[in-house]
Amino acid sequence: MKNIALILFTSIFFIACNNKSDRSASPYLDKAEEMYKLVWEKYRVKEYGLFSEYYPNSYKPNLTYMQGEDVKQAKEVSYLWPMSGVFSSTTILMEFDDEKYNPYLDSIIVAVEQYYDTLRSPAGYQAYPSKFEKVDRYYDDNALVGIDYIDSYMLTKKPHYLDKAKEVMTFIESGWSEDFGGGVPWLEGVRDQKPACSNGKATVLAIKLYQACSDTHYLDYGIKSYNWMMDVLRDDSLNIVWNSLITTKNMPQGEVEKHAYTYNTGTMIQSAVRLYKITNEQKYLVDAKTLAAGSAKYYFDNTDMGIPYVKDMPWFVVVLFRAYQELYAIDNNQEYVNLVIELADRAWEKARDPEGFIFSDWTAREDQSKQPKWLLDESCMSELYARIAQVKNEKR
Repeated sequence: MKNIALILFTSIFFIACNNKSDRSASPYLDKAEEMYKLVWEKYRVKEYGLFSEYYPNSYKPNLTYMQGEDVKQAKEVSYLWPMSGVFSSTTILMEFDDEKYNPYLDSIIVAVEQYYDTLRSPAGYQAYPSKFEKVDRYYDDNALVGIDYIDSYMLTKKPHYLDKAKEVMTFIESGWSEDFGGGVPWLEGVRDQKPACSNGKATVLAIKLYQACSDTHYLDYGIKSYNWMMDVLRDDSLNIVWNSLITTKNMPQGEVEKHAYTYNTGTMIQSAVRLYKITNEQKYLVDAKTLAAGSAKYYFDNTDMGIPYVKDMPWFVVVLFRAYQELYAIDNNQEYVNLVIELADRAWEKARDPEGFIFSDWTAREDQSKQPKWLLDESCMSELYARIAQVKNEKR
């Protein structure tokens, strides 16, 4: 009996040690899954199958990320942009465990379709769920949905997801105009600017569509959009991408708005990498490496205390990391991915509140423990840690 007991104890101990070893072998994936679970637990508005803009949901600040002078206040559920962050984090976790995360993907599809609007032609996704009210439709929002759909298609091969991505591309193409050399605006029906956010994401979507279905129409659009972005919004001395071409009546020739967000340069790096893989033309690889070097020099710095930081908000940095990750996959240069990984490590160790949420300022120079947390800031961290897990070749 003593021998049997000893064998059982040894077996249980061995299994426990192996389980612990398995988890310790995937520290970034553990972080990704922990953040993902936290988002679903704290932001989910179950009666609608959607998510809240902030946690706690009682916090309803004025929102500043939409066009126009009218103040938009946070409502019962989130606008499309923050919700799309949950979509993206779901697709990346599907790459690790599709059986576990496929039910979540199904729920996300139901959620995102609540923003779908067929009353206007072509059909597209509006900024707030259509069953509540009719609101504006943004080209960059739609491109995000399209990218998530094409990524979902590549994982599941469900034709419906490919059809949805194509439908989004049709909506975006309807906004293209040849004034100022091309491009699409930010907001449907308003042509006061042609921003990098709309056109960069549309470029990525078009190229991914081509890679998915080999229709040269999408490759042609991707190259056309890429060339417009690089000709109009790229800064050749800094090697970054500026925010927008302003096209108001007071500026009939157009004027480049020289504010630089990380994700705009990121979408061009990602597009360049994929165009290089498709065409094998060295100019695209040169573009990708040049923009990566420029972005690293421009956006990343150290505080007076020597703490590394990046001059942008979390989700924007995650989009840049997507680009760094894809470049790393072909040149094996860890310099750029490591810049972000160092920041993500510090955020996890130094910049979390008691609930487990991560501060929007990853340096933790300011204690944000008691501040409400934005859905986009938190959902993107799940994607980031999952992507770092991929870079580190972590597996369950």
